[in-house]
Amino acid sequence: MLAPAQQGGPPLSRRRLLAGAGLLLACRPARAGETRADWEAFKARFLQADGRVVDTGNAGVSHTEGQGWGLLFAEHFDDPAVFARIWEWTGANLKRPADALHSWRYDPSLPSPVADLNNATDGDLFIGMALSRAAWRWRNPAYADASAAIGRDILRLLVRTVGDRTVLLPGCEGFEGAAEVVLNPSYYVFPALTELSARAPSPVWSALAGDGQTLLSQARFGRWQLVPDWLQLDRASGATAPAPKWPARFSFDAIRVPLYLAWGRLPGDEAFRKFAAQFGDGLPAWADLASDQIAPFPAPPGMRAVALLASAGPGAVLPDPFPAVADAPDYYSAALTLLTRVAYDDAGRAACPTALP
Repeated sequence: MLAPAQQGGPPLSRRRLLAGAGLLLACRPARAGETRADWEAFKARFLQADGRVVDTGNAGVSHTEGQGWGLLFAEHFDDPAVFARIWEWTGANLKRPADALHSWRYDPSLPSPVADLNNATDGDLFIGMALSRAAWRWRNPAYADASAAIGRDILRLLVRTVGDRTVLLPGCEGFEGAAEVVLNPSYYVFPALTELSARAPSPVWSALAGDGQTLLSQARFGRWQLVPDWLQLDRASGATAPAPKWPARFSFDAIRVPLYLAWGRLPGDEAFRKFAAQFGDGLPAWADLASDQIAPFPAPPGMRAVALLASAGPGAVLPDPFPAVADAPDYYSAALTLLTRVAYDDAGRAACPTALP
C-alpha cells in the first residue's frame, strides 16, 4: 500500500513515507564518494550551463525524461543550485500552457524547438518526484506546490480504467483506440507513484501501483518471458500483446522495468535475472520477443548496471568494480548507470534512522 497523507496537513517525512510503502531494507551506508563522482561526471558531460540536459545519443535534443532525471540527481546529491537551474529551464521551455505537465521533447535544431506539445508520463513522474524530494530536503514550499500540481494532473489526464485495471497512459494523446490502449511498461515508476501519493493524495495511486505490478507480471512474451518496450492492452478481453507499431522487443525502454521494481522494493523480475545470468557480461542490447533473436551487439554499460542491481537481490552490495558514468558512451547509458546508483543508495538511506529529515 502507498503511504497515506492528509490534504493540507503537515508533510510526512520521506523516511515515514518510504516505511509506509514497505520500501525499507537493512540499513546500508551508501558509497557516497563513488556516486558523487558519477554525478560530477554526468554534469560535466550532459548538463548545459542554462540547465538543459542534452541527449548526446539523439542529436542533442532534450526531453522531460532527462530533465526529470537531472532534477532527481541534483536533489539526491544535495546540489540545490543545479536543481534550481534545471527546474527553471524546464519550466521556461517545456511547461504546457493548459496544465502542470510538460511537453516531452526540445529540439534546438528546429525553428520552434517544441514542435509537439504532448507529454511523456515518465518524464512528468520524475519531475514531480524530484520536486517533492527537493521540497523535503530544502524546505521549499514552491517545489511542494509544483509537485502536487503535477501529481493532480497525472491523475486527471493520464489514468484510465480498462476492464478491471487502472492503467497509466504514456502521454495525453495518441495512445487510446476504440478497441485497445497502448502502454509503456517502463513508465510505471513505482518510487514516483509513492512520492506523489503524499503530494496529491488519492487512492488511485495505490490502484496504479497494484495493477501495474500485476500487469508487469502477466505481460510476458518469448523464450525468456520478458516484458516488451511497448504493450497493447485489449479493452474487451484484457489480453496483452507487444504493441504492433513498435518492434516486439525487450530493449532500451523495458530495461527500466527491473530497475524500477528493484528501486521500489517490489518482487523482482525473476525472468530478467535468469536472462541476464544466461549472458553475463555479454548481455545483448535487445531480445526479440517474437523470434527469440538477440541483438548482434552487447548492451551498453548502463543496461549492464541495471542487470547487476536486479541480479543482486534485496540488501545485497553491488559488485565492485561497477560501471561508471565517465565510461558510458552516451547520455542514456550514463543516466541508467546513475539511476542505478541512486536506486541503490536510496533504499539504503531510507533504512537509516538519521539519513533523512
